[in-house]
Amino acid sequence: MENKVKVIGAGLAGVEAAWQLANKGVQVELYEMKPKKMSAAHSSENFAELVCSNSLKAARIDSAAGLLKEEMRRFGSLCLTAADASKVEAGGALAVDRNVFSDFITKKIKSHKNITIKNEVITEIPNGVCVIATGPLTDQDLCNDIAKKCNSQNLSFYDAAAPIVTAESIDFSKAFFAARYGRGDDDYINCPMNKEEYEIFHSQLISAEGAPLHEFDKPLTVYEGCMPIEVLAKRGEDSIRFGPLKPVGLRDPKTGHRPWAVVQLRKENKQGTLYNIVGFQTNLKFPEQKRVFSLIPGLNNAEFVRYGVMHRNTFINSPKLLNKNLSLKIDDNVFFAGQLSGVEGYMESAASGIIAGINAANHIFNKQPLILPEFTMIGALLNYICDEFVENFQPMGANFGILPALEQHIKDKRERYAAFSERSLNWFNKNI
Repeated sequence: MENKVKVIGAGLAGVEAAWQLANKGVQVELYEMKPKKMSAAHSSENFAELVCSNSLKAARIDSAAGLLKEEMRRFGSLCLTAADASKVEAGGALAVDRNVFSDFITKKIKSHKNITIKNEVITEIPNGVCVIATGPLTDQDLCNDIAKKCNSQNLSFYDAAAPIVTAESIDFSKAFFAARYGRGDDDYINCPMNKEEYEIFHSQLISAEGAPLHEFDKPLTVYEGCMPIEVLAKRGEDSIRFGPLKPVGLRDPKTGHRPWAVVQLRKENKQGTLYNIVGFQTNLKFPEQKRVFSLIPGLNNAEFVRYGVMHRNTFINSPKLLNKNLSLKIDDNVFFAGQLSGVEGYMESAASGIIAGINAANHIFNKQPLILPEFTMIGALLNYICDEFVENFQPMGANFGILPALEQHIKDKRERYAAFSERSLNWFNKNI
């Protein structure tokens, strides 16, 4: 096989993939459409431009974001080298001077002897081995070609996701398992409300503060099938009680009666450690989601591993399309990375680029793919986006809820998180 890989996109995922490939002796052609064509989100010609926040989230290893970054360091992450060189004071978070950060990465990439930069707009998936890391605002012509190759139903242009909570944080003195009318298995967790609880929840929901939209997200197109819960609630006091909160076919085992309203949660992953709140796609600010959704009986102390979002975000249906090495099932020469592959967040995108780059190199050199254990943060994240069990796929960021349970249950959250991190890093110490 030819010792050459084309990497499409020089964002966080693309530069990490190119860096890994080049350091393994692969000749890389890195394609970046800037400055020839700028997306609505970008303003700089540099690579790895941070569009929104300059924070790379928590630094401590006993956090999900911190563990993710520590695992990335073990692979020689270019983005984390740049972050160390450009960091600014931000308490317990790793934050950077975004201009210094992207300038550092751009210079490193441009000076690597095995990387050739091509400022071109790619409109179709290239021949040969390639890594596609074009991000949430992928050029429309390339989107069309991806849709043609992968089936248009497996390509999304809008992220309309409901919040996800950990199963262990749900209060089952108030919630109960049941299926409507007793049909099938008791697959849903049900959080019942009486009339007073519902009215309080409804009033707080319709008065909660929404998140501002970026210019490239406007206008916020609302479809009946994925309407924000707060928009539906404003149609009338009973609008959501006859919609996603309808109590028909359910009886609260504690009272024997049908509740006034019911919030249902559906299993999000095969292990049953995560549950999403059904029908609760939302554009509320994150603190408002925490405040209002914690009014739901059973979710008073819920741990949110992902809040609901509604914004423009191009991504593929990875559980149906990708192998666990991030290559396409229908064409193992094509790898996907970054937000286009269904990960959410700066460092998550960069981490997927690292693994896609390593596996593209392994593919060229006829080596076994790198599949990290599910108890590592990167391994769990990529396992989630490639998990065929996941229906109605929406992007996911790093969180401890996607990791398999510890052999011994630890009640204290901080101690439990430290144990998750220790388990992962013990493996890295022995293998990477």
